[in-house]
Order: sequence, then C-alpha cells, then structure tokens
Amino acid sequence: MKRSLNKLLNIAFIFIGFTANAQTKSCLFMGATLHLGNGKTIENGALGIKDGKIVLAADANRIKLSSDAYDTIINVQGKQIYPGFISLLSQLGLKEIDAVRATRDETEVGLLNPHIRALTAYNTDSRIIPTVRSNGILTVQATPQGTLLSGSSSIFKLAGWNWEDAALKLDDGIHLNWPESDGIKAKDDTSKGNIRRKKHLALLQDIFTDAKTYGQQTKINEKNIKLEAMRGLFDGSKILYIEANKARDISESLLFASQHGVKKCVITGAAEVLMVQDNVKKYALGVILSRLHKLPENPDDAVDLVFKTPALLTQNGIPVALGYTGEKGAMGSRNLGFLAGTAAAYGLEKEVALQLITSNAALLCGIQEQLGTLENGKNATFFITQGDALDMRSAKVLDAWIDGIEIDLDNPQKQLYQKYSKKYEGLK
Repeated sequence: MKRSLNKLLNIAFIFIGFTANAQTKSCLFMGATLHLGNGKTIENGALGIKDGKIVLAADANRIKLSSDAYDTIINVQGKQIYPGFISLLSQLGLKEIDAVRATRDETEVGLLNPHIRALTAYNTDSRIIPTVRSNGILTVQATPQGTLLSGSSSIFKLAGWNWEDAALKLDDGIHLNWPESDGIKAKDDTSKGNIRRKKHLALLQDIFTDAKTYGQQTKINEKNIKLEAMRGLFDGSKILYIEANKARDISESLLFASQHGVKKCVITGAAEVLMVQDNVKKYALGVILSRLHKLPENPDDAVDLVFKTPALLTQNGIPVALGYTGEKGAMGSRNLGFLAGTAAAYGLEKEVALQLITSNAALLCGIQEQLGTLENGKNATFFITQGDALDMRSAKVLDAWIDGIEIDLDNPQKQLYQKYSKKYEGLK
C-alpha cells in the first residue's frame, strides 16, 4: 500500500513539473502557413510562443533569430496553423446526452432567470469535449437555454481540471429569448400565441425597468440577485444576446433594448436578419447565425439563402459569427469549421470565412483582446493541421495548444477506432 502511494505521489510530482515547464517553455514553429484570423495569411511563417502568449507571428524570410532565442524550434513545413476556433451559444459542458435528463444542465425552471450562471454547471469531464477539441474548437461559450431570460453564459478554454481552471471570462452576457410573434396571426390580439406573448413582454418590461433603476442606486440595502446579475447590461460590462428570428422580432427587440439603456446587444438565430440589416447596424454589435446547414425560414426563399447570409451581412459591414445550437448542438459543434467552409463556398473569401469562428466570434463575446487571431500578445491558443481546416475532406488536426500548453487530442471515438481496427485487422 505504501509503495503504491509513493508511486502515485511520484507520478503527481512528474505531472506537476511537466505542466509548469510547459507553461514557461518558449517554442518557435517554423515553415507553416499561418492563417492569422484577421483575413490575412503568411505562407512561410514563424510563430513564437512564450509564457502562454504569442510573441512572434511573422514571415520567416524576413526575421533574424539568435540560436538561443527559443527553447525549442519545431519544423512544421507544409502544415497549416490556425487560431483556435471559438464555439458560441454552445451547450458543450452543460449537456451530455439529450435523451437523459440527469445529464442536461442547460435549462432552469421559471421564465426570468438572469441570475442563473452556466459557470458553475460547466463540466470539464464531459466525454464530448475531447471529440470537439479534435476538430480545432478550443474555446466555448457555455450558454443556458430556454425561458425568457435564460441566464448568464461564460467563456471556457477546453482544458482544465475544473471550471475554475477552464474559465476564461466569467458571465460575459445574459441571454434573452424574445417572445416570437404569432406568424399570420400577428395582428390578432385574441390568438393564444399573442396573448401569451403580451404577458411575456410585460414581464420583460417590468424586469428591465426595475433592473435599470436598481443599477442606478449607489447604495443597496438589500441585494436582489436577479437585478444584480443584470447590472452589467447598463454599463457595458455585459452583452445582451437576443435570440430572435423573425424580422419584426429582431427590430422590436433591438428597439426595446435601446429604450432601456442596454449598451451592447448581439442578435442570435437571426433567420430573417437580411430584411432588417439597417436596424442591426444601428443597434447591435453583430449577429451570431445558428446552424448554417439548414433549410431557409420561408418557403419562397432561395434554397441557398442560408448559406449566402454570412456573405451578404459581411458585405453590408455587419460582424458575423457562427454558432451551433439546437438538438445535438453540443456534439455537433465539432463541425463548426465546416460551417465556415460552407460560407466560403457561398460568397466569402476563405480567410474572411475563417473570421466567422475566430476573430469575429471573439469580438461578439468580448474576448478579442485575448483570442481570435495569431498576433503578438494574444493567448497562444492555436492548432496545426495537415490540410484545410474548413474542408471536411482534407482537415486533419495534428496538434493543438491552449495558452501555450500542448493538449492531448485523443478522444473516445479515436479509441474505439483503434480498438476495432485491431480486432478486425486479421480479416483484411
């Protein structure tokens, strides 16, 4: 027993030492094509990292380095280096198996839950995380779902022992699901849908009015946890993410937020956003489109309208990012890069399409100073591929780093592949 305990302690010390060295070791990656995430590339690139930060991203032909400038020099000739992809509006870490209620922690009871935090519900031991990470998604916005005000999201690195280790930005924003108008019965005040909608709008009106008044008080005798959570909406420290799909609802929700003094808004879902682009440019930071691989909203829309939407919004100067929400959204987010590839096939240049899941995504969740591009001072969170990361036919992620630490890209699906490859290799 004592011998086993000593062995475990030795392993723990070795692991701790390795982690410390990984954080302080400086590395230089030479020869790869750098996809900077800002619309530009460097063909023969040099990427230097130290203490978890990027300290060099330049053309290898135009720099001079002393032999001892970096602890390790890695030749990645012929490879591609990308900023880590950022998955927005995700239930990754909050939901494991859709059909098993005990594994789902993305929805709370009640209609008004701005104080509910995804932060403490996030599960770093999710078996889905390694499979998503293997496709270059290295950062996630864990987002509560359902109800009118569903709660506060937080940004996580896809590495860490627990949520405290993984947390990158706490409570970045509050998520509002705007009550949807009742379609062809929009003017019928007696329809059940519109009666319910009026009640929900009245609830929102009351809580936003109360929250604004509460936030203006300099001395609080008794804290209200719901109103306290909303305080950041009125000073710009939090973003209001508004889920709205119909054109009328998008415009109405943005006007509502503006009238209540909300500083920063982002529209999500946004199925009919092309009809109200001027309002979006005026009132919102940008748009997060969900699940680009889907049918258009209306039967008379062009069949490829959804695929073209990122390009049409970008041409109008509206920042666009991609999310992956809805059924099987947690596991499906591993295809995020391929959604950007679809946008590239329908009107966007390849490097601009990459921005939908890197720099634009970072901008729309407030982490643009830390992530989104391969630039000096940014976190050293990136991955190396053989082939195009936006093309499912050729993408093969070889290695990945989060905050300058190389991470393990093994996952349960790879393990099963190896297991059954060995079992049946004698039948080939």
